[in-house]
Amino acid sequence: MTISMHAASAPIFLRQLEAMLKWLDKAEAHAQAKKFDTAVYLQARLAPDMLPFVSQIRIASDNAKGCMARLAGQEPPKFEDNEATLGELRQRIRMTIEYVKSVPADALDGSESRDITLPLRNRDPLQFKGEFYLKHWALPNFFFHCTTAYALLRHNGVELGKQDFLNVG
Repeated sequence: MTISMHAASAPIFLRQLEAMLKWLDKAEAHAQAKKFDTAVYLQARLAPDMLPFVSQIRIASDNAKGCMARLAGQEPPKFEDNEATLGELRQRIRMTIEYVKSVPADALDGSESRDITLPLRNRDPLQFKGEFYLKHWALPNFFFHCTTAYALLRHNGVELGKQDFLNVG
């Protein structure tokens, strides 16, 4: 039996996005316990030349909704990229979850060989076939930004563990 493109994408995105909501809850609780403004997290970085925490969440969101849309042959929904609080980041994640849930499984039927064009800033667009795009671009990129967001929260003292990342327990 083969795995469907929907089964290889939507449930994975949804599980990790739900985990990210829990991380934000823990981050807020940590800031309250330590009596500092949660806005501190938004610009957190591990290195001066990396994108901040808020961008990591935005890009993870963009990867999930963009992948689902492209595999379904749709235009990805556009979000404003203006989140300035943990609450607004939660809302972005929730909107992403709703979008991922809204894409019917049959919309991804046959997307393994669908031509995918990925526009990039200041570069020519990348061209993929759907299955390669999912396995070798969208999912790795999504997890890179999720992992970076997780690491930034851990670095800033939020008590997260492997089970929080894996969204178990």
